[in-house]
Amino acid sequence: MDTAATEARSPGVTPDSTARRAWPRFLVIVLSLAGLVIALQFVQGLQAIVGPVFLGLNLVLIAYPLQAWLIRQGVHRFLGATVTVAVVVVVILVFMALILWSASELVMALPQYGQQFNEIYNSMITWIGSFGVTPDMMLEQLSGLNMSTVVSTATGIVTALLSNVTAILGLLATVVMTVFFLAMDSVAVDRRMALLNTAKYELGTALTAFADGVRRYWVVTTIFGLIVAVLDVAALAIIGVPMIWVWGVLSFLTNYIPNVGFIIGMVPPALLGLVEGGWGAFFAVVAAYSVLNFVIQAVIQPKFTGESVGVIPTVSFLSLLFWAWILGPLGAILALPATLLLKAIMVDADPQSRWINSFIASDLKGMEARDRRARSTTAAGQDDAAVEAPGVSGPTEVTETVPTEAAETVPAEPAGRRRESGEAQEN
Repeated sequence: MDTAATEARSPGVTPDSTARRAWPRFLVIVLSLAGLVIALQFVQGLQAIVGPVFLGLNLVLIAYPLQAWLIRQGVHRFLGATVTVAVVVVVILVFMALILWSASELVMALPQYGQQFNEIYNSMITWIGSFGVTPDMMLEQLSGLNMSTVVSTATGIVTALLSNVTAILGLLATVVMTVFFLAMDSVAVDRRMALLNTAKYELGTALTAFADGVRRYWVVTTIFGLIVAVLDVAALAIIGVPMIWVWGVLSFLTNYIPNVGFIIGMVPPALLGLVEGGWGAFFAVVAAYSVLNFVIQAVIQPKFTGESVGVIPTVSFLSLLFWAWILGPLGAILALPATLLLKAIMVDADPQSRWINSFIASDLKGMEARDRRARSTTAAGQDDAAVEAPGVSGPTEVTETVPTEAAETVPAEPAGRRRESGEAQEN
């Protein structure tokens, strides 16, 4: 009785549909967040491996067109991969040489400005004293320091520097080995992508678009980084800031850090301009860097990058903070490529998740064009179906017109006979 009453109250609910009912939404959200937290902690714990490996993947993607061109010219696949690895290693060595040269120049030049920095320090002390804080009060606070504390602090700094050198060498070794193995495995990447497109067409298309977008992103960022560095050098030469080539190299290298890279490259020359030319030179450096980087990176560069960035500036900035927290300093450089990889796998490859692009994608014109093409394709399919429909329904129309013609040619039966025939049919 109860079961029958329940079925009567809910005629659309069956035991099979109840068994297949989805989990509650809040439970799905909680489990998804828990899984995400565990995955992030796992990746963060392996940042010393994940970061260099992903950097090596980006380098292979950048150099792959060279390898493909060599293979098309008749070079053996493994020889082409070896040449690609050699080119990538040379590029890495050039970047490391630039970093070491600029750092050594900076270290040798800083002691020359010790007196000027002391004068700026004294002027700052005087300015702070105007607010009621006297030098004696500051010296009293500093009197608690002893030499043992200073020595231990210096030892800790030296140890940290040595450990960082070891970490950098380990990172370079991991990157080079990753590039080598990925380049060797890439000799059959075309066949593998063909198989992937056959099995998972959406995923294959998304990964191919990711590779093309990341390659374009790195190339365009490098070219515009060189342009910004040259313009910054020219601006610093006009202002009169020394060591302009060192600051040009620093500007070029920090250009790879999205959103905030130019600020990191602006601080040292601005401080040196303050030492050499006072506050006027300081503000001139800040204004020149800000205007040049805004015009080139925010106005001109996006017209060339196109869909390679793929996300709006807000998502780009949040991804910088997120991946720097997950992968450390290397994550600041790899923030956009890592975000694009996640977007390709989780959004672009899933038709049911592509609506997220409406909020995070930067290429609205491309999305609108694809939407118009999809609508036109759907409309064309409907038109084709409408053209085929009369040929299919032709006999039905004939059968519908036959009774009409018969009614016009056959005399009408008397009303009584029609009533009797109707009763006979009902019986």
